[in-house]
Amino acid sequence: MKLEIYALRHIPYVMKGDDIAALILEAMERQNLRLQDCDVVVVTEKIVARAEGREVELSNVTPSQEARRLAEITGKDARVVQLILDEAREVLAVGENFIIVETKHGFVCANAGIDQSNVHEGKAKLLPIDPDRSAEEIRRKLEAATGKRVGVIIADSFGRCFRYGSVGVAIGCAGVVALLDRRGERDLLGRELQVTRVAVADNIAAAANLVMGEGGEGIPVAIVRGLKVLGEGTVKELIRPKEMDVFR
Repeated sequence: MKLEIYALRHIPYVMKGDDIAALILEAMERQNLRLQDCDVVVVTEKIVARAEGREVELSNVTPSQEARRLAEITGKDARVVQLILDEAREVLAVGENFIIVETKHGFVCANAGIDQSNVHEGKAKLLPIDPDRSAEEIRRKLEAATGKRVGVIIADSFGRCFRYGSVGVAIGCAGVVALLDRRGERDLLGRELQVTRVAVADNIAAAANLVMGEGGEGIPVAIVRGLKVLGEGTVKELIRPKEMDVFR
């Protein structure tokens, strides 16, 4: 197996209403790249969120008493804290400069995925409302324009309570097997696998994240080539139910 990851440059700063699929195809044309069958297009959630109008003017946010209380504990802007609370289904932990929540999507992450990096002054960016749906829309447009069968993953980077450093994770996907169940298969010694399930979409997002970067690289899209992972799947399959989460 040969795995290739192409960084897609030449994508302008995305604004509300922009067509992500069209921007991807234009950028590929400039780099003399063409989509191939079985490619997986990994898109950072930030440009999807901006295209969908998920940036908020902080001057329009009025913090509640609870937001002000948590802002004192965390050292965060009370207006940003209010946005976190608005996007959260449940607050799980609070500490210096972080609030761990379960988002309305079901993601357990810091600050409800809200950040201000690569966002204009005075604004904050929220996660896309339905990343699986966003991925499907991009996939459908790419396939219609190229005639190729591809998958799309919308990626973000999450920290982990048990290790330092953030990693790329899939928050939306379409046309990709998100979770590969290998239970019932045999290992090298013939033992039956009892619990092994592979987070395929997360693994691809993490690999692409190494190419796209976390700062000012200006690479919001990567093309992953060489894998045979196309199929049906959504990120919802990757979310462990609360009652099965041993940390909660």
